[in-house]
Amino acid sequence: MLPTILDLASLKSAYASGLTPLDLVEEVIARRKASDDPAVFITQTPDEDLRAAAKALMARAPEPNSLPLWGVPFAVKDNIDVSGLPTTAACPAFAYQPEKDATVVARLKAAGAIVIGKTNLDQFATGLNGTRSPYGAPRSVFDKAYVSGGSSSGSAVTVAAGLASFALGTDTAGSGRVPAAFNNLVGIKPTPGLVPNVGVVPACRSVDVVTVFAATVGDGVAIRKVMDGYDAGDPYSRKASPVALPGSGLRIGVLEGAEREFFGNKAVEALYDQAIERAKSLGATIVPFDYAPFRQAAELLYNGPWVAERLAAVKEFIGTNAEDFDPTVRTIIEGARGYDAVAAFEGQYKLGHLRQKALVEWEKLDVLMLPTSPTTYTVEAMLADPIVNNSHFGRYTNFANLFGYAAIAVPGGFGSDGLPSGVTFFGPSFSDDALAPFADAMHRAAQSGMGKDKTAALPEASKVAEPDDGLVTIMVVGAHLTGMPLNHELTGPGGKLVKTCRTAGDYRLFVLPNTTPPKPGLIREPGFEGKGLEVEVWKVTPSAFGRFVQNIPAPLGIGKVTLDDGAQVSGFLCEPYAIQGAREVTDLGGWRAYVSAERSQK
Repeated sequence: MLPTILDLASLKSAYASGLTPLDLVEEVIARRKASDDPAVFITQTPDEDLRAAAKALMARAPEPNSLPLWGVPFAVKDNIDVSGLPTTAACPAFAYQPEKDATVVARLKAAGAIVIGKTNLDQFATGLNGTRSPYGAPRSVFDKAYVSGGSSSGSAVTVAAGLASFALGTDTAGSGRVPAAFNNLVGIKPTPGLVPNVGVVPACRSVDVVTVFAATVGDGVAIRKVMDGYDAGDPYSRKASPVALPGSGLRIGVLEGAEREFFGNKAVEALYDQAIERAKSLGATIVPFDYAPFRQAAELLYNGPWVAERLAAVKEFIGTNAEDFDPTVRTIIEGARGYDAVAAFEGQYKLGHLRQKALVEWEKLDVLMLPTSPTTYTVEAMLADPIVNNSHFGRYTNFANLFGYAAIAVPGGFGSDGLPSGVTFFGPSFSDDALAPFADAMHRAAQSGMGKDKTAALPEASKVAEPDDGLVTIMVVGAHLTGMPLNHELTGPGGKLVKTCRTAGDYRLFVLPNTTPPKPGLIREPGFEGKGLEVEVWKVTPSAFGRFVQNIPAPLGIGKVTLDDGAQVSGFLCEPYAIQGAREVTDLGGWRAYVSAERSQK
């Protein structure tokens, strides 16, 4: 008996227990027929073709789970090419028969996954709500009166309804994240350029990203890794340079003051506040920040020259087939005719200034945590005011690709209205893997289930472990602390502050005589009962660590230091002979307190 939601761990377990891909596709066929949302698919993979694909997989790789995605069913947004199925971009007159799979689809098929159909979308991926399609409007799996989110509308619903294990979407303004929030799913939005766009109908080619809707963060990351990799056929493809984040003590930026806009939706605002408390309980440091430069960048995507990219993508087709466009989509795309090359450069200059302002905010943060969408609307309300209401969905999403960030959207629970909401974590370019552990922990802490199964327990097998970032941990106690004279020796080579904490209680601290700048001596004295000393834990590259240790003068050295949580890290220690006659400052609780006390006496 398969569960309601076809997460990877459950499917792999079923295959290990005797289920076959042929059994699985029969279940998918039955579920598709029983679906109560007729607008989810534009084209379904025919039943016999599904059976043939299952048989071909079993012949190619007969051993269960012998491929990363062996027998895993997935759906594809219908602006991504799948050989044998038409690509429509939700415009029948635009439809064509692709000669081959998009790069991402080919990689997923090679890993054993099986395409079950092409899904509905806001036409030409222009929208965040899911109502701009001649094929109908997919609905939220929790209330058919409400939108599913877009533009990757059908993709999200296939996963949330249990028709597929995962689905591909695309994300220019938030289309891989907003539908995840509205359907209690995870949305993985890679760093632009990490996943190739070859075989994808462009919306804004320079900022488009192929995304993954999945039941868990672990599932989404595993699927994204299958798709990763440079492709010279994509002019914006990039070779990844992974960026690490602190493994603990994460500094999370949150909204405050006038930038907290929920358009009157108190339920979503309450869920965001609950997410902040969950983040605190998981050890994060909450840091209010100025969202203004991010918001102003977000506004450029639809209210600036980037809308001209949408016209560039379809300029020949709209010239001959303007009447075949959804009226709202046509209004948006034709609005680009008011921008010229000068406006394009002026937009780039403005974005550059906003990026500099955003970097100032990043100096005090490791990641951002924002509401995925500040509100939701019924289909009726969306159709009554399609442009303004749609813009509300993008308030906290539109900036991400313009700034080149990685993002992971996770469920955040259900409001008093019975509808789900979510939060999205943003990190610097190529922090995709580093974002995943905390995002996964937040999803698990929310206890909101997966998709339409609100009570489902997230499998332990899909839990995301902290990645090996290849960095070396070092504890500092004195002149290398943040704001102290030698801190540049850590920050200069790109060191990252992991956390501020205390040592175990049996350490003592002394002021070493005749040192410039003044330095402390830390020693351990078993049996000494103190309160521990304030220290900082940093991470640096192995080469930086080697240079750092080489320059440490006697009587200082590097040894293992025990922290108040029992963990042992490499850190500064002092040879005992050097403290003879030295002033002890243990009772002050740390070097920073000592320096402060000395300054106050002068």
